[in-house]
Amino acid sequence: MTRPLRPIVALAVAEIVSLLGTRLSMLAIPWLVLTTTGDPLLTGLVGFAEMLPYVLAKALGGPLIDRLGARRISITADLASMLAVALVPLLHFAGALRLETLLPIVVLLGTLRGPADAAKQAMIPAVAALANVALERVTGIVGTIDRLAGALGAAAAGALVVAIGAAPALAATALTCALAALVVAFGLRLPRPAPATAAKSSYLADLGEGWRYFRTDPVLVGIVGMIAVTNLFDQAYSAVLLPVWASLVGDAALLGSVFATFSAAAVAGAVLATLLAPRLPRLLVYTTAFLICGAPRYLIFLADTPLLAIFIVVATAGFASGFINPIISAVIFERIPAPLVGRVNSLIGAVSWGLIPFGGLVGGALIAAFGLKAAFAISGLVYFAATMLPLAVPAFRGIGRRQAEAVSP
Repeated sequence: MTRPLRPIVALAVAEIVSLLGTRLSMLAIPWLVLTTTGDPLLTGLVGFAEMLPYVLAKALGGPLIDRLGARRISITADLASMLAVALVPLLHFAGALRLETLLPIVVLLGTLRGPADAAKQAMIPAVAALANVALERVTGIVGTIDRLAGALGAAAAGALVVAIGAAPALAATALTCALAALVVAFGLRLPRPAPATAAKSSYLADLGEGWRYFRTDPVLVGIVGMIAVTNLFDQAYSAVLLPVWASLVGDAALLGSVFATFSAAAVAGAVLATLLAPRLPRLLVYTTAFLICGAPRYLIFLADTPLLAIFIVVATAGFASGFINPIISAVIFERIPAPLVGRVNSLIGAVSWGLIPFGGLVGGALIAAFGLKAAFAISGLVYFAATMLPLAVPAFRGIGRRQAEAVSP
C-alpha cells in the first residue's frame, strides 16, 4: 500500500466497522421492542428516542468538530458509544432490561452517534487532500463502504438476532465502536485545527455562521429539503413497516435478508458510481436513481407478491441508490469553505435527518390508523412526490455544475 492511500484505507476501515455496528443496532433494537411488546407505536417511540438526540447532537456538535478536530471527536464519541450500548446486554443478563431502562440508553446512544458520524464525514475532504485523490472518488469509496457495511451488517444482524436474541447481539455493536475508535486513533493522522479558531468567536457565533452559510445556498437547501422528506419515510420503512411485515410472514432473518439484498445491490451501484464519478451527468443520475430506489420499494408490498419479486425490486432499488450518496457528498463538500466544513456539514446532516426521529412514529401511526398495506401505499406516494422535486425546482440544476473542491483542515 502506498503511503498517500493510507488515510483513505484507515477512514474506510473505521467507517465499515462503525456502520456494521450501526446496522446491527438498527435491526436489533426495533426487533427487541416489537417482539417483547407487540406494539408498532412503541417500536416507533424507541426509534424517536434514538433519532431526535442524534439529530440535535449532530447539529450542535459542528463547532466542536471545527475547534477540536474531527479525529478527536470521532475517537471520543466512539469510545463513549461502546460503553453506552454495552449496557443493553449487561442489563439483559442481569434481568433488569425493560422499556423504561432501554429508553435512556437509546437516548444516550443517539446523542453520541450524531457527533461520531458527523466527525467521520468531516474528515473526508482532508483525507482526499492527503491522498491526492479526487473528492468524488473518495466520497464514492465512502459511499461504497456504507453500502457494503449495510449488506454485511444486515445479514449478520438477522442471523445473530435469531441465534442469540436481540439484546445479547448488541454486544457486537459495542465491539465495533471500540474498533472504529482504535482505527482512527492509530491509523489516521490529520493536521490539527488552528489553535486560534477557538478564540475568534463564541460557540453560538460559530453555529450561527454555519447556519447562515447553509441557508444562503439554494442548491444545498434544495438537496437537504428533499433528503429530509425521503429520510422520514425511509425511517418509517426500515424501523416499523418492514419489521411488522417480516414479523407477519417470517422472522428477523427475513428482515435481515431484505436489508442485506438492498445494501448488497447498492454496493454494486456505488462501485460503478465511484468508477464513473467524474463523467456522470449529476442531475440526471441523481433524479433517475431516486425515482428507481424510492416508491417501488413501498408499492411492491401492496399485493401478495411472491418473495422472489420483492427481492428483485429491492435489489434494483438498492443498485440505483448506490449512485446517490457519492453525488450528494461531492456537491456538498465542493460548496463549503474549508474553515466551515465541520459546522456546515453537521448542520446539513442534522437538517437532512431532522424528520427521521418522527419516521418510526409516522410508520406506527399509519399502521394503527389504516393498516400495513395502506401505510406502504401512503409512504410510497409521498416518496414519489418528493423525488419529483428536481424536475420542478430550478435550484436543483446547480447539482450539475462542478465547482472547486474545498479542503478541510
